Amino acid sequence: MTVETACRSSAANGAPSRDDVELKPATIAVCAIGCGLSVANIYYAQPLLDAMAHEFGIAPAAVGLVVTLTQLGYALGLILVVPLGDLIDPRALAVTQSALSAVALAIVATSRTATVMFAAMVVVGLLAVVVQVLVAYAAALADSNRRGQVIGTVSGGVVIGILSARIAAGVLSDLGGWRAVYLTSAGLSAVLAVALARVLPGRRSVPGTASYRATVGSIPRLFLGDPVLRLRGLLALLIFATFSTFWTALVLPLSAAPFHFSHTQIGLFGLVGVAGALAAAKAGGLADRGLGHRTTGLGLALLLVAWAPIALLPVSIPAVIGGVLVLDLAVQAVHVTNQSVIVARHPQARSRLVGGYMAFYSAGSGIGGLAGTTAFALAGWIGVCAIGAFFSVIALCVWHCTVSK
Repeated sequence: MTVETACRSSAANGAPSRDDVELKPATIAVCAIGCGLSVANIYYAQPLLDAMAHEFGIAPAAVGLVVTLTQLGYALGLILVVPLGDLIDPRALAVTQSALSAVALAIVATSRTATVMFAAMVVVGLLAVVVQVLVAYAAALADSNRRGQVIGTVSGGVVIGILSARIAAGVLSDLGGWRAVYLTSAGLSAVLAVALARVLPGRRSVPGTASYRATVGSIPRLFLGDPVLRLRGLLALLIFATFSTFWTALVLPLSAAPFHFSHTQIGLFGLVGVAGALAAAKAGGLADRGLGHRTTGLGLALLLVAWAPIALLPVSIPAVIGGVLVLDLAVQAVHVTNQSVIVARHPQARSRLVGGYMAFYSAGSGIGGLAGTTAFALAGWIGVCAIGAFFSVIALCVWHCTVSK
């Protein structure tokens, strides 16, 4: 008997609260696209780290701060901004965040010092949590028997956005420099704000009456009082530490001898990751059928296995491509399952649950980003693989320890 099985009955005592708004396919599509465009804003930098380091004179071992500071902003947004979705109309919140993101991205694109760039990237991360506002809102509108499926579809947009960001950043950077990437993203964010305002339905149900301070303050209590939430949060931290370790460090060996790949070529690795993410899209449906714990275990096992072919980077690019496919499939399967499980725990607090859960994700991404670049500077690619495999082993052990509880 698992922790989740033991706690399932307590969550079933109350029916999920659902807004009286029909969840149309177009709404799901716009949420998925919006999530993809928004989350891409915090991942464009990964294939551009060498170019940004060169322009601003940042040491190779320290350039991972671009990723870490962005994730810091993202973590702050998860705690301070996402809970607003339980208090005010999520549609208005999402539109405002997208519009302000356009401004922050324009500042990144026109920054002249590393200090301004770093500060603007923190704000970009802070506002990118519109992703979680959209995920929580889509979950609130979905029927309980297909909520995992809807989350899987919308979250598929998130992972595709993360991985496609590398491709888009590579192509645009090769054509017009790294600043062109952020100018383009600023324009897309402005268009997204208009699209969200036109397509998303306003919430008809009465928002929560608690104060903002009380709402934010309830997040730690929700996680401290629920072992399922704690487990899923810890797994999120570990899988995204693994994920970020790989993707942040990948540009460093591929842009140097003997490969000398362009940003476009490096970005194409993201296509493989997209394929893996799409292959895991049905994980939410498995969670709807009560198979979440098994899906998690299989995903974590695949995550560890993926590092074996990835470690062959100096010898075989095809092997690395196979490893990337498995790694991204595994991460997405566990991530979708995690979200499907947590939003069913406390229906009246979905935005807070998603925000709190994703704070673990953001912490893991920040840790992985810095760990990956540091490991490469100290021990080369084999050091990166060792760190990534270490995070994977810890995650698998955490899951295994819950099987008999």
